[in-house]
Amino acid sequence: MTGPAFLEGETVSLRTVEEEDLEFLRDGVNDPDVWRTTLMHGPKNVEQEREFFEEVVCEEGSVDLVVADGEDPVGMVGLNGLDEGNGVAELGYWIAPDHWGNGYATDAARTVTEYGFEQRRLHRVQARVVGFNEASACVLEKAGFEREGVHRGAAFVDGEHRDVVRYARLATDE
Repeated sequence: MTGPAFLEGETVSLRTVEEEDLEFLRDGVNDPDVWRTTLMHGPKNVEQEREFFEEVVCEEGSVDLVVADGEDPVGMVGLNGLDEGNGVAELGYWIAPDHWGNGYATDAARTVTEYGFEQRRLHRVQARVVGFNEASACVLEKAGFEREGVHRGAAFVDGEHRDVVRYARLATDE
């Protein structure tokens, strides 16, 4: 039984991670189309996913939510690395490849970012995108983020050092 929605977007519900989500999350982070674009390294089994859940998802101050279409999980979104003193957090997200192209990532990113501004008193939400991940860059731009710069060769993906593009949205942005 999944939990109730914590946040509602236009097309998705964002809810807490429950025990029954761990297999879906494990499958997602092990999918090459997901991990190579999210800067995650190394495979995870269910036990490792549980440890990640307990250590990172349950970390004080972080916000990690399952992106759901109705009852069905389709991905994950979160605000991590919360710096309360400066009002800054890092946005991260992924959507299972079977659900790409439905606007779920954009809706989830926009919804959790607005939550960060309105309920957590954040001033800045930032995100990183591997340079070749044009779809994720589009997600951020549609969610109101601005491209700020490039960190050359900052990620090692597919046997090569790749650029990482930085995006951010401020609470004062329209």
